[in-house]
Amino acid sequence: MVCLVSRTGRELQRYNNLGCRQVVGCIPYRYKKGSDGNNSNELEILVISSQKGQAMMFPKGGWELDESVEEAASRESLEEAGVRGNVECKLGKWTFISKRYGKCYEGHMFPLLVQEQLELWPEKNVRRRIWMSAAEAREVCKHLWMKEALDVLIERLKSPQQQKKEDLLPCFPI
Repeated sequence: MVCLVSRTGRELQRYNNLGCRQVVGCIPYRYKKGSDGNNSNELEILVISSQKGQAMMFPKGGWELDESVEEAASRESLEEAGVRGNVECKLGKWTFISKRYGKCYEGHMFPLLVQEQLELWPEKNVRRRIWMSAAEAREVCKHLWMKEALDVLIERLKSPQQQKKEDLLPCFPI
Protein backbone atom coordinates (compact mmCIF):
# COMPACT_ATOMS: atom_id res chain seq x y z
CA MET A 1 0.00 0.00 0.00
CA VAL A 2 1.23 3.50 -0.87
CA CYS A 3 0.78 6.60 1.27
CA LEU A 4 -1.05 9.09 -0.94
CA VAL A 5 0.32 12.19 0.80
CA SER A 6 3.65 13.86 0.00
CA ARG A 7 5.93 15.07 2.75
CA THR A 8 5.72 18.82 3.29
CA GLY A 9 7.57 21.42 5.33
CA ARG A 10 11.23 22.27 5.61
CA GLU A 11 11.96 21.66 9.29
CA LEU A 12 13.84 18.38 8.54
CA GLN A 13 15.72 19.65 5.47
CA ARG A 14 19.45 19.02 5.13
CA TYR A 15 21.93 21.79 4.28
CA ASN A 16 25.59 21.40 3.39
CA ASN A 17 28.40 23.23 5.20
CA LEU A 18 28.05 26.20 2.81
CA GLY A 19 24.36 26.61 3.63
CA CYS A 20 23.08 25.15 0.36
CA ARG A 21 19.85 23.14 0.67
CA GLN A 22 20.43 19.51 -0.30
CA VAL A 23 18.03 18.02 -2.80
CA VAL A 24 17.97 14.57 -4.31
CA GLY A 25 16.38 13.17 -7.41
CA CYS A 26 16.15 10.23 -9.76
CA ILE A 27 16.12 9.66 -13.45
CA PRO A 28 13.51 6.91 -13.81
CA TYR A 29 14.25 4.62 -16.74
CA ARG A 30 13.21 1.31 -18.27
CA TYR A 31 13.73 -0.70 -21.42
CA LYS A 32 10.87 -0.66 -23.89
CA LYS A 33 9.03 -3.94 -24.41
CA GLY A 34 9.46 -5.52 -27.81
CA SER A 35 6.61 -7.01 -29.85
CA ASP A 36 7.47 -10.40 -28.30
CA GLY A 37 6.88 -9.01 -24.79
CA ASN A 38 10.57 -9.11 -23.85
CA ASN A 39 12.65 -6.06 -23.01
CA SER A 40 14.41 -4.49 -25.97
CA ASN A 41 17.58 -2.40 -25.87
CA GLU A 42 15.52 0.75 -26.43
CA LEU A 43 15.80 3.00 -23.40
CA GLU A 44 12.84 5.04 -22.13
CA ILE A 45 13.13 7.91 -19.64
CA LEU A 46 10.30 9.19 -17.45
CA VAL A 47 9.90 12.96 -17.14
CA ILE A 48 7.35 14.80 -15.04
CA SER A 49 5.84 18.26 -15.19
CA SER A 50 6.56 20.86 -12.54
CA GLN A 51 3.78 21.42 -10.00
CA LYS A 52 3.09 24.99 -11.03
CA GLY A 53 3.74 24.92 -14.74
CA GLN A 54 4.42 22.96 -17.84
CA ALA A 55 8.20 22.68 -17.46
CA MET A 56 9.46 19.09 -17.62
CA MET A 57 12.08 17.59 -15.33
CA PHE A 58 13.00 14.52 -13.29
CA PRO A 59 11.57 13.84 -9.82
CA LYS A 60 13.54 15.64 -7.12
CA GLY A 61 13.05 17.23 -3.74
CA GLY A 62 14.49 17.85 -0.32
CA TRP A 63 16.72 15.33 1.44
CA GLU A 64 15.53 15.12 5.02
CA LEU A 65 17.42 14.41 8.23
CA ASP A 66 15.55 11.17 9.01
CA GLU A 67 16.40 9.37 5.74
CA SER A 68 19.38 8.22 3.72
CA VAL A 69 20.06 9.87 0.38
CA GLU A 70 18.85 6.70 -1.39
CA GLU A 71 15.63 6.65 0.67
CA ALA A 72 15.02 10.30 -0.26
CA ALA A 73 15.57 9.52 -3.96
CA SER A 74 13.14 6.61 -3.80
CA ARG A 75 10.55 8.68 -1.89
CA GLU A 76 10.69 11.57 -4.37
CA SER A 77 10.21 9.19 -7.31
CA LEU A 78 7.19 7.66 -5.64
CA GLU A 79 5.64 10.99 -4.55
CA GLU A 80 6.20 12.95 -7.76
CA ALA A 81 6.21 10.30 -10.52
CA GLY A 82 4.38 7.33 -9.02
CA VAL A 83 7.14 4.85 -9.76
CA ARG A 84 9.11 2.39 -7.66
CA GLY A 85 12.27 0.58 -8.52
CA ASN A 86 15.94 0.08 -7.83
CA VAL A 87 17.90 3.19 -6.90
CA GLU A 88 21.27 2.62 -8.50
CA CYS A 89 24.64 4.16 -7.68
CA LYS A 90 24.82 7.95 -7.74
CA LEU A 91 25.32 9.79 -11.02
CA GLY A 92 26.91 12.78 -9.33
CA LYS A 93 26.46 15.93 -7.30
CA TRP A 94 25.76 19.38 -8.74
CA THR A 95 25.68 22.80 -7.11
CA PHE A 96 23.31 25.29 -8.69
CA ILE A 97 21.44 28.50 -8.02
CA SER A 98 17.66 28.34 -8.23
CA LYS A 99 16.31 30.78 -10.83
CA ARG A 100 13.04 30.98 -8.93
CA TYR A 101 14.46 31.69 -5.44
CA GLY A 102 18.04 32.79 -6.17
CA LYS A 103 19.33 30.36 -3.52
CA CYS A 104 22.10 27.80 -3.56
CA TYR A 105 21.23 24.10 -3.85
CA GLU A 106 23.29 20.92 -3.87
CA GLY A 107 21.62 18.30 -6.06
CA HIS A 108 22.37 14.57 -5.88
CA MET A 109 21.05 12.47 -8.77
CA PHE A 110 20.53 8.72 -9.07
CA PRO A 111 19.27 6.39 -11.78
CA LEU A 112 16.08 4.52 -10.88
CA LEU A 113 15.42 1.32 -12.84
CA VAL A 114 11.62 1.28 -12.72
CA GLN A 115 10.01 -1.97 -11.56
CA GLU A 116 6.48 -0.69 -10.88
CA GLN A 117 4.35 2.17 -12.18
CA LEU A 118 1.41 3.07 -9.94
CA GLU A 119 -1.99 4.26 -11.11
CA LEU A 120 -2.44 6.37 -7.96
CA TRP A 121 0.36 8.36 -6.33
CA PRO A 122 0.58 11.42 -4.04
CA GLU A 123 1.08 14.10 -6.73
CA LYS A 124 -1.01 12.55 -9.52
CA ASN A 125 -3.38 15.52 -9.54
CA VAL A 126 -0.63 18.16 -9.91
CA ARG A 127 1.86 16.50 -12.30
CA ARG A 128 1.93 14.82 -15.69
CA ARG A 129 4.34 11.97 -16.39
CA ILE A 130 5.54 10.99 -19.85
CA TRP A 131 7.84 8.20 -21.04
CA MET A 132 10.10 9.27 -23.90
CA SER A 133 13.44 8.57 -25.52
CA ALA A 134 16.61 9.79 -23.83
CA ALA A 135 17.13 12.39 -26.58
CA GLU A 136 13.59 13.72 -26.12
CA ALA A 137 14.01 13.79 -22.33
CA ARG A 138 17.23 15.77 -22.66
CA GLU A 139 15.51 18.21 -25.00
CA VAL A 140 12.50 18.90 -22.76
CA CYS A 141 14.24 18.89 -19.36
CA LYS A 142 14.45 22.47 -18.09
CA HIS A 143 17.42 22.13 -15.72
CA LEU A 144 20.99 22.03 -17.06
CA TRP A 145 22.24 20.04 -14.06
CA MET A 146 19.58 17.38 -14.69
CA LYS A 147 20.57 17.20 -18.37
CA GLU A 148 24.16 16.64 -17.27
CA ALA A 149 23.01 13.83 -14.95
CA LEU A 150 21.11 12.26 -17.85
CA ASP A 151 24.27 12.43 -19.98
CA VAL A 152 26.16 10.53 -17.23
CA LEU A 153 23.40 7.89 -17.10
CA ILE A 154 23.36 7.43 -20.89
CA GLU A 155 27.13 7.06 -20.97
CA ARG A 156 26.99 4.54 -18.11
CA LEU A 157 24.31 2.46 -19.81
CA LYS A 158 25.98 2.68 -23.25
CA SER A 159 29.35 1.40 -22.09
CA PRO A 160 28.79 -1.60 -19.82
CA GLN A 161 32.35 -2.77 -20.36
CA GLN A 162 33.56 0.50 -18.80
CA GLN A 163 31.17 0.36 -15.84
CA LYS A 164 32.46 -0.47 -12.41
CA LYS A 165 30.90 -3.57 -10.92
CA GLU A 166 29.24 -1.52 -8.15
CA ASP A 167 27.52 0.69 -10.76
CA LEU A 168 25.58 -2.33 -11.99
CA LEU A 169 24.15 -3.20 -8.58
CA PRO A 170 21.24 -1.46 -6.89
CA CYS A 171 22.34 0.81 -4.08
CA PHE A 172 18.90 0.66 -2.49
CA PRO A 173 16.31 -1.92 -3.62
CA ILE A 174 12.55 -1.29 -3.51
